[in-house]
Amino acid sequence: QVRLAESGGGLVQAGGSLRLSCVASGRTFGSAAMGWFRQAPGKEREFVAVISRSGGGAYYAESVKARFSISRDNAKNTVALEMNSLKPDDTAVYYCVAGSYSDRPESYAYWGQGTQVTVSS
Repeated sequence: QVRLAESGGGLVQAGGSLRLSCVASGRTFGSAAMGWFRQAPGKEREFVAVISRSGGGAYYAESVKARFSISRDNAKNTVALEMNSLKPDDTAVYYCVAGSYSDRPESYAYWGQGTQVTVSS
């Protein structure tokens, strides 16, 4: 069992930055790929970014590439999402996930409760 807890969401103006953090507890953190998904009101949940177990590989949704950066610290059981140049379209609940290295939600067995990010124009 892996438990995930996100933090760092909030309200920011367009063009601003936020850093989301996720702390994992339970099973060995280093055995799972970690990622972030988001869900905006009235929209389906969508992939944002994923980082491999070692941290040596990562990929991003086209909509956030070059603006967001994912990182992990296996010693501290944490994964972070640095979000820059935020746009109103980035407004969503952001979920931390643990599972297989993929952009498909069904690849992730563990999900956090989510943290709200709101970007004002």
